[in-house]
Amino acid sequence: MEGGCMCGAVRYRLRSAPYDAGWCHCRTCQLNSGSPAMAFATVPIGDFVFTLGEHLVGSVASSDFGHRRFCTRCGTPFLMQVDHQPETVDFSIATLDTPDAVVPGFHIFYASRIGWAEAGDALPRHDRFRPDTRGL
Repeated sequence: MEGGCMCGAVRYRLRSAPYDAGWCHCRTCQLNSGSPAMAFATVPIGDFVFTLGEHLVGSVASSDFGHRRFCTRCGTPFLMQVDHQPETVDFSIATLDTPDAVVPGFHIFYASRIGWAEAGDALPRHDRFRPDTRGL
């Protein structure tokens, strides 16, 4: 699978199939995306490879346990890396060329959702992280 940013300056390839896809409703994801929630999936850190424009990818600490990477030209959010899971990276499903190929299976930080943005599905909802989240 491949993906990229809105302006086309940055491209990436996934070397393995994504897994653990879900929706995050935390305030940081809301601010990062400008949307009520972000859909993300996970791959091993070495399996997310920038193929074009890596020098244009910026980084920002988004919490006391992680940082996010984004296109510095157009602002497209690519991924989040967290200290408690250093072997993986979570990426924004919407940045894939074929985002329909990866379907979210749960909601996290649902307690932080914006009131008018109630999810219209029957997926499991967790007030914060899922109970089995490694490293917490």
